[in-house]
Amino acid sequence: MPAVHAFSTIPAKILLPIDFSPSSHLALEEATVLAQHFHAELFLVHVVAETANVDEAKKDAEKYLAVSVSGLATKGIKATAKVEVENDIAGSILDVIERDHIDMIVVSTHGTTGWHPLVFGSIAEKLVKLVHIPLLLVRTEKPESSVKVKSGRMMEWW
Repeated sequence: MPAVHAFSTIPAKILLPIDFSPSSHLALEEATVLAQHFHAELFLVHVVAETANVDEAKKDAEKYLAVSVSGLATKGIKATAKVEVENDIAGSILDVIERDHIDMIVVSTHGTTGWHPLVFGSIAEKLVKLVHIPLLLVRTEKPESSVKVKSGRMMEWW
């Protein structure tokens, strides 16, 4: 009978890179279940690419993250959130893992769409290859579009 492998430690801090796509929302749901199970803190990070509109993008991301952190608090989960500004999204996530002493990461297979993943590879693929902590890959279907706002309102996160 094969040996059953388990975490060598119980994660105290779980990282969820989030881009506010439907796919990352599903990853948030999975990360929430894990955080509840392990009584772990959930750390949400959104990486904004360095562009001319970085201040506006950062402000919008902070609004989305505040909604998520508030929703997690109502479920009894300690959560923190941060917006990083960096063109190397995977590199920024790896920096967060080291800097914030992350024990586990939850990432979805499909986030926002467009030409970037076709040229540079997906962020999830890079993270699977590079992280040295337990990683939960939440497989989701490829989204039809990268639209985050529908009918003139933000997607409801909680």
